[in-house]
Amino acid sequence: MRISTCVLALTFVLAAPARGEEAKPEAAKPAAPAAKASSAAKPDTDRALYAVGLSVAKSLEVFSLSPAELDHVIAGIRDGAAGKPKIALDEKSQQAVQELARARLSVSAEKEKGRGVAYLDKASKEKGAIKTESGAIVVSIKDGTGASPAATDKVKVHYVGTLVDGKEFDSSRKRGEPAEFPLNGVIKCWTEALQKMKVGGHAKVVCPAAIAYGEQGRPPVIPGNAVLTFDIELLDIVK
Repeated sequence: MRISTCVLALTFVLAAPARGEEAKPEAAKPAAPAAKASSAAKPDTDRALYAVGLSVAKSLEVFSLSPAELDHVIAGIRDGAAGKPKIALDEKSQQAVQELARARLSVSAEKEKGRGVAYLDKASKEKGAIKTESGAIVVSIKDGTGASPAATDKVKVHYVGTLVDGKEFDSSRKRGEPAEFPLNGVIKCWTEALQKMKVGGHAKVVCPAAIAYGEQGRPPVIPGNAVLTFDIELLDIVK
């Protein structure tokens, strides 16, 4: 893929000054300190530019691009940046983008639906698994000794959310602080599952799509029909 090769070559060139900075300067060259100072800001610029690329890649996840399709996207970025686009970014083009996104989301949702059925069946057979009225599966990791919250209570929790393939989509632990929210203000899976826990408890909660984010999901982070797993510690009931 010629375009991808060019991008990789550009990345190599941008990274070269940062690698060069790691080498020890020769004592016989008095200009070395000045050279080091002038290149000190370069890694931050490279990092920022690389982060731009990551942001663009993140926004493209919804399209599930093949390598060949990604080449077309990169060509569009290059032509647009050069001010020489081959097509107009008009209403017709924007409509085509929206239609492609909807089509790819639909395919992704169907795949998730199939994977979710098998995943829920496996989770329901885990030792100690219990089901809530609407089908949430709760597997205790550590039993709590405190009170159980009511649906109208506000709770304080630490949690990590993952998709069926293990991909993490949210984590209070990574943010470095627990989350607090009323149980009747979140997805139904959480409202029911946390009432099965006690303060001090730690559990795995598996949420069917119907009581999570449904057929629509929360693209690009959570696909449609996604079964979600949460590792939850119930820290407190907030009075």
